[in-house]
Amino acid sequence: MELSPEERRRIYEEEKARIDAREQVEQERRKTSLETSVGMEPNVAGLLCYLGVWVTGIIFFVLEQKNNWVRFHAAQSIIVFGGLALAGVFLGWIPVIGAVFSVIIGIIGFILWIVLMVKAYQGERFKVAWAGDIAERMIASSGTIVNYQKPPAPPPPVETPPEPRKTTPEPRETPPAARVGLDEKIGRKVDEYLKSRREGRITASAFAIAWSIVVIIFFNFFYQYVAYYSAETIDSTVVWTRSPFFTGEISLWLPILTTTMAIAILGHIVLIILDRQMLRRIVLFVIDVFGLATVVTLLSVFPFDFGVIPNSTAAAATHVAVTIVLICISVGLGISLFVRLIKLIVAIAR
Repeated sequence: MELSPEERRRIYEEEKARIDAREQVEQERRKTSLETSVGMEPNVAGLLCYLGVWVTGIIFFVLEQKNNWVRFHAAQSIIVFGGLALAGVFLGWIPVIGAVFSVIIGIIGFILWIVLMVKAYQGERFKVAWAGDIAERMIASSGTIVNYQKPPAPPPPVETPPEPRKTTPEPRETPPAARVGLDEKIGRKVDEYLKSRREGRITASAFAIAWSIVVIIFFNFFYQYVAYYSAETIDSTVVWTRSPFFTGEISLWLPILTTTMAIAILGHIVLIILDRQMLRRIVLFVIDVFGLATVVTLLSVFPFDFGVIPNSTAAAATHVAVTIVLICISVGLGISLFVRLIKLIVAIAR
């Protein structure tokens, strides 16, 4: 049954009023989420929370009282970099290896410093494991944390006065409120899942970068500490003697190792900046190729001398064990490389 012009006009006015009210509420919520006590854009304030590590974190946590998104980054900066600073001080007191621990913590802190500043400037609430949860609890009393780029939740539907009974059918049906709420919950769950997956990939790449830097530093400057240690007492003083396992032929392998680690560092930096599935497949495939070449080269050069171990049986067993481990690593990398190649070909074909 066709609607009369009066009914059409009334339906149009009701829909237009509903849309205008929704847009007005949306603008008010967005304006509130952009307001800061420090008078700057939230993404800039979030970056500055990390720029001076825990010092600027404390400053913004005290000054910022309106925007919980900025307060979250300030609290996370205090926890992450304050914790790393304390860990570096305490571990630095450990004899011999304390300096190594301090270097490792410094590398991890530098990587987190870069990643957190980039993510904050991009308007994302990137949570560091454990530290992010504590930061959320620190500001839980202030309200809900929102994302800078989009409002935390869609505005509630505007209720309209009940309509008089009509003998004519409605031209279209509005989804029930329960169905709308369910769709919103599902959408939020999907967004949270995808965001957590991305945060997990970024965290994995950050630790891969840190590990690659540690490997480069250790094998280029501290490989002589991989040795057999023996102690003898001279004039009531215990003297430790170090007999390195690596020979001078390690110089043939170190350039290959350094190149592989440098490629891994550059590759994971690219993946942090550009999180694309196809790019990730290609980068990880290239890293695996160089990793396999590095292990095979180590196995062929074999720059080890286990004869420094006094027990000949233990020396022979160590030689065999290291050889078997390197072979197993080579086989594992070969299988991983083959699987990545198949996946890459299938992805390109699609």
